[in-house]
Amino acid sequence: MIRKADDAGFCKMLDGVELKSLVHGAATHLTEVRFVKGAVVPEHRHPHEQTGYLISGSLRFFGDGEDTIVTPGCCWNFASETPHGAEALEDSVVIEVFSPIREDYLPSTGG
Repeated sequence: MIRKADDAGFCKMLDGVELKSLVHGAATHLTEVRFVKGAVVPEHRHPHEQTGYLISGSLRFFGDGEDTIVTPGCCWNFASETPHGAEALEDSVVIEVFSPIREDYLPSTGG
């Protein structure tokens, strides 16, 4: 699957958080997430492994007793069922990979 760059396809996940499902295969799912400064993703957990890379901006990750600020070029991995949340300290752009694919993030299911 190849997808050419465009600005279409973003869906509102939360106030100030938009997600775009880029491509996926049988086991991995690539997404782009845009955050507006001040947006918060409440602490949560899911069965998917989550690996990310911060393109621009600044985020504060929290959960499971941790509190870490990331800046462009930083990356992360949250194992399955690890509690985590995020706050956008600036307008930010993130690329994330989920495994297995996030069925709830596929365009046909609203994500």
